[in-house]
Amino acid sequence: MVEECVLRQQDLVLPVFVSHDKNPVEISSMPGVYRWPLESLESQAKEWYESGIRSLAIFPKIDFSCKDDGGQEILNPSSLAYQAAASLRQLDMDFVLFADLALDPYTRHGHDGILDSQGKVDNDETVEILAKASLLCAQAGFDWVSPSDMMDGRIGVIRDLLDQNGHEDIGILSYSAKFASSYYGPFRDAIGAASASGFIDKTSYQLNPANRTQAYRELFLDFEEGADILMVKPAEPFLDIIKYASENFHLPIAAYQTSGEYSRIMAADKLGWLDGTKCALESLLSIKRAGADLIFTYFADRIIKLLQ
Repeated sequence: MVEECVLRQQDLVLPVFVSHDKNPVEISSMPGVYRWPLESLESQAKEWYESGIRSLAIFPKIDFSCKDDGGQEILNPSSLAYQAAASLRQLDMDFVLFADLALDPYTRHGHDGILDSQGKVDNDETVEILAKASLLCAQAGFDWVSPSDMMDGRIGVIRDLLDQNGHEDIGILSYSAKFASSYYGPFRDAIGAASASGFIDKTSYQLNPANRTQAYRELFLDFEEGADILMVKPAEPFLDIIKYASENFHLPIAAYQTSGEYSRIMAADKLGWLDGTKCALESLLSIKRAGADLIFTYFADRIIKLLQ
């Protein structure tokens, strides 16, 4: 009766990895999370839907043979993510579908953008290709495009291009305050986005975890450019940023409980040090309490059963 914060099933978005594999493949650094081939996605989607999941975020693992330094595969209308959305749209299920909009699944170097001759990310050229990809997302059946690249000015460009092409109803969930975090390793394993050395330095375009006011400015800029939802990523290490966003912007606020946050809890559970389910629920409650209206979480399909 007196609980101040209530986690609801509609607060949760399940990230889904799709691949060209013949069978579902469990991700070794993310126990219980799989890459799904298109042939298995339809039947699995029915299970998610019956369990109460209503929102999915699609992340592709592209074959290396389809990658290049410019990430041109993202402009292929038959690319994996677009096929997945079209397949899900054929089902009699009202899923809300979020498209990841970044180049790291498509580039051989693993960066979120195109590199110039000096090896630095070319902001404007990257924005141009992401804006073109947003049209393909809309045509494939996605409800939302989610730019996760952290390029400057991309929200306004994407919004204008979507509107000019009759896609005013496609929303933009912007990864507005995305930090250069150590919690992304398992995700990069999942989508096969890693350099030859295994380390990718994204500090030139992702936020310094020490910089609070820089995050505030990024949130404000995306708000001004027309984002419909503002996201903070990672979630639990940056609860203060989530709180600021919820108190200062009259927009829904999203948070991404990242792969590293998931794997940390699962590893402790596997070792018998912590109760993984209880820790997952407590973590999600803390993110909701800080002010998140929706949470991307790999625990969604398991936690939702507890909420019911």
